[in-house]
Amino acid sequence: MNILKIVALPLLLALCASAVQAAEGLVVVKSNHNVAATADKLEAVLSENGMKIMNRINHAAGAESAGLELRPTEVVIFGNPKVGSPLMQCAQSVAVDLPQKALIWEDESGQVWLGYNDPEYLKARHAIEGCDAVLEKVSGALSNFAGAATR
Repeated sequence: MNILKIVALPLLLALCASAVQAAEGLVVVKSNHNVAATADKLEAVLSENGMKIMNRINHAAGAESAGLELRPTEVVIFGNPKVGSPLMQCAQSVAVDLPQKALIWEDESGQVWLGYNDPEYLKARHAIEGCDAVLEKVSGALSNFAGAATR
């Protein structure tokens, strides 16, 4: 039994570490709704807060059109130049990560999740300096949007 624990623990830790690495920089929130309803709620709260919805991509429908299967997976692309432009003024390379995106997906057990890029990750990735107030505002807004869409 002790041998099993000795072998199983490192294997479990390795699996957990690889899952964390796969989602580096992603804030993930558990949803109480299906993918479509979560995306609908997200679009509504974004619009109510002055965000422009630029696109909504249904990856499962795309896969189906290619004769493939994919669990429900959608991306909502949104932004507001009043928020994104100051970030680009601090580090123009952040434009590659803007506008913002929210990924909503159903995992293999049927649980739905909403994920988005952590502004702190973007700060590090693009060496953003002098924009802490803007990043804090973005972080708070994204957290609020995600919470409203998933409750």
